[in-house]
Amino acid sequence: MALARRFSFPVDSATAGQRLDRFLAEALAQEEITRSRLKGLIREGNVVVDGASRKAGYVVRSGDEVTVILPVPKESVLAGQEVPFLILYEDDAIVVLSKPPGVVVHPACGHADGTLVHGLLHRCGDLAGIGGELRPGIVHRLDKDTSGCMVVAKSDLAHHRLVAQFKDKEISKIYHALLIGVPVQSAGTVDLPIGRHPVHRKKMAVRQGGGRGAVTHWQVIERFAAGLSLVQVRLETGRTHQIRVHMAALGHPVAGDPVYGGKNKTTTGLGISRQCLHSSRLGFRHPLTGSPMEFTAPLWPDIEAVLAKLRGVAIEGDSV
Repeated sequence: MALARRFSFPVDSATAGQRLDRFLAEALAQEEITRSRLKGLIREGNVVVDGASRKAGYVVRSGDEVTVILPVPKESVLAGQEVPFLILYEDDAIVVLSKPPGVVVHPACGHADGTLVHGLLHRCGDLAGIGGELRPGIVHRLDKDTSGCMVVAKSDLAHHRLVAQFKDKEISKIYHALLIGVPVQSAGTVDLPIGRHPVHRKKMAVRQGGGRGAVTHWQVIERFAAGLSLVQVRLETGRTHQIRVHMAALGHPVAGDPVYGGKNKTTTGLGISRQCLHSSRLGFRHPLTGSPMEFTAPLWPDIEAVLAKLRGVAIEGDSV
């Protein structure tokens, strides 16, 4: 059974004059604890100076003794469940996976269980804890019916640094989408702000007033006689439903999209009931080592089957 750990650090003339949280960040550097977590420990009374609680901004003095208790991370309020997903890479800090369509990333209204978080709790036995709780650190999300590549943090520090990379637009994100219609140009960029739909609050929309900047680069990879096209999409930003909204604004919504695709019946008979959108590649720096990493998630089998039909390739057990 894991036990709480206790550390004591004397303050000398070389370290005196620092804020308590900064002093602890340096003293506990090997423990890889984020500054926000240290402030939480101070607020919770797990840090004392000469036996007395102090605030994060307390300036330590020579001769002080700072004692820290690192409590055992609390068990998650969620119970692990077996949820299917494909692990592409895993180490002590991160899990890179390919999410199936139909799986919600995080518990929400209407999705209390069977989420990716439940599956990660079941699958990963070495979570170090996020914010003092044994849970996976969700850094970004994919829509329920979007498949493909995701990275998840297993420790507080890994989570903090990955979030910073996403915020600073240092993450490389490549998607593939099957679109209704064939764009006239072979490539282009959609630079339109996205915000909550003014009427349908569960939808997003292009909003010239009140929207947040969103940039999507696209390139046609393949054109089909059925009036569909396969495109590769690169995101500069990560707004909710960004690709789906931008492609619809382009006049070529993602095939099978029940929200932004309108009543177009082009995908009828293709044997797929979700938007044909897949997160194919994800690139980032490892949150602990800084090494560049890139992962590829093969197209999910249902999209591969659709493309095979469009190309006129027979699929086992099917007739074209």
